[in-house]
Amino acid sequence: MEEKKLMVSVVIPNWNGEKYLRQCLKSLRQQDFRKFEIIVVDNGSEDDSVDMMKRDFPEVRILRMKKNEGFCRAVNRGIHAAKAPYILLLNNDTCAERTFVKEMFRGIRRHKNCFSCQAKMMQKEYPDLMDDAGDFYSALGWAFADGKGEPEWKHNREKRIFSSCAGAAIYRKSILDKIGLFDESHFAYLEDLDLGYRAKRYGYENWFLPKARVYHVGSGTTGSRYNKFKVRHSARNNLYVIYKNMPAWQIVWNLPFLIAGFCLKGLFFWKKGLASEYWKGFFEGIRLCRNRKKVKYQKEDFANCLNIQIELWKNIKKSVFRSGKNIKKVEKN
Repeated sequence: MEEKKLMVSVVIPNWNGEKYLRQCLKSLRQQDFRKFEIIVVDNGSEDDSVDMMKRDFPEVRILRMKKNEGFCRAVNRGIHAAKAPYILLLNNDTCAERTFVKEMFRGIRRHKNCFSCQAKMMQKEYPDLMDDAGDFYSALGWAFADGKGEPEWKHNREKRIFSSCAGAAIYRKSILDKIGLFDESHFAYLEDLDLGYRAKRYGYENWFLPKARVYHVGSGTTGSRYNKFKVRHSARNNLYVIYKNMPAWQIVWNLPFLIAGFCLKGLFFWKKGLASEYWKGFFEGIRLCRNRKKVKYQKEDFANCLNIQIELWKNIKKSVFRSGKNIKKVEKN
């Protein structure tokens, strides 16, 4: 494939994901859109991922890292190496339908003020159920995936979303060059929320594309949906997202909601037996905020911040509903 014809660079971070990666790459090999390259950034895997790719997928460009340096650094390295104007990030535990890359490419070009678009992500084990129909954020400081566990047919409409889940999302490289790549302070978790929030601060949009379809195992590398590593890093990074992206006046506006949100999350993870990890992550987030810079605020940013604030308030009801469903599941178990 000639470089001048490349339109999309598919970047896949991998860490000990051989058992998922093969199927992911097979699904990309069967795409009906050919103007793309595949870059796999291996994060110091100790399994046979790299040997498998060299043997069975010679078309894949492999970038090797000596050790696991986290999701953000891996995908940033892939973005720097990409040759196309659009970056499509894909988890190694996904399987894409044949028209996936084409629909992602067409979708982001169709929305002119769009920074990113997310695919329709279904559960691999239960393909008639949703995994993620776009990520949202509320004034409680709660991030949530829309549609999780719902019938997939309910989510067949394009819509604006708060941010795109980086497990299956396409980005304009020109805007990444302007606003910055993934913040490597995150290591993993909520880095895509941070990036989508930052893009909205600059006045760009994020969209959900239901015709671009992938099937997702979920927590294929780190294990269960709730584990010590994930809970601790998510709590830490959530505080950092708020500090970094909200100007001081907006934090003050949201403070009562944020205090309530953090306390309720603490209660939730207490029921899961993970309260100590949650609060450790919270205080690590405070230390992280002290050593990092905020997104620069200027007076002309007020309109964008106000629009974001209205969206954060609107999302409170939906976030409480989603979290309520999770609490009921915990009580059943």
